Amino acid sequence: MALVDTHCHLDFNAFDSDRMEVLQRAQQAGLEKIVNPGIDIDNCQAIIRLCEEHSELYAAVGIHPNSALTWNQQTLSSLRELAHHPKVVAIGEIGLDFYRDRASKDVQVRVFREQLELAGEMGLPVIVHSRQAEPETIDILTEWVTQRTNASSLAGVLHSYGGDEATAQRAITLNLLLGITGPVTFRNATQLQRLLVNLPLTSILVETDAPFLTPHPHRGERNEPAYVRLVAEKIAGLKNQPIEQITNITTANAKRLFHWS
Repeated sequence: MALVDTHCHLDFNAFDSDRMEVLQRAQQAGLEKIVNPGIDIDNCQAIIRLCEEHSELYAAVGIHPNSALTWNQQTLSSLRELAHHPKVVAIGEIGLDFYRDRASKDVQVRVFREQLELAGEMGLPVIVHSRQAEPETIDILTEWVTQRTNASSLAGVLHSYGGDEATAQRAITLNLLLGITGPVTFRNATQLQRLLVNLPLTSILVETDAPFLTPHPHRGERNEPAYVRLVAEKIAGLKNQPIEQITNITTANAKRLFHWS
């Protein structure tokens, strides 16, 4: 089986003591590739350095909504320069977070829109964070998608999707994928589990968001890329399909989105 973790913060200091062992366990679990999205400029630079050292690692560059106040006159040009690196496969992690609310809504929206424009300019997909901001996020994405010149390609992924079915269907019509993370394995995640039963596999990616959102039975521990297999296994159970089918399709989805060989 060939698995891909399409969202992992492997550069975070939670992995400083055993990063090589984490990568070895990921390889043993069948992972071929891991995507590491950025949250600010310094973080993006660190991610690219890490990706240069490991062939299985890929980067996304972007300013997380919780880092929106770091945006200044140089940020856009810095991101544009970083996005030219051959290991960069997306603009992300970008979006809106009205839960943490570390920047005003107006600032978050402006930073989100500027990075969407950059993604369109670079011909790259986006990795989108949305927390308690689904209506605003999907409206902005709708406007952006209608202006894309490469409308036939996948536009991006709604990371760690936890919204309702109506929003999911709207996202799919916009050529967006839905990233599924560890909470799908939780006993009380009945709404998300019901949603997955009805979603086409061709619209799903599997993610960890490590070191966060650890799936059952490791909930409460640090998450790591190898645990993405637990997410795939849960989807297989919900879909009543072999895990090989889940991994083959979700890995193919990642290849279509990120355009790697």
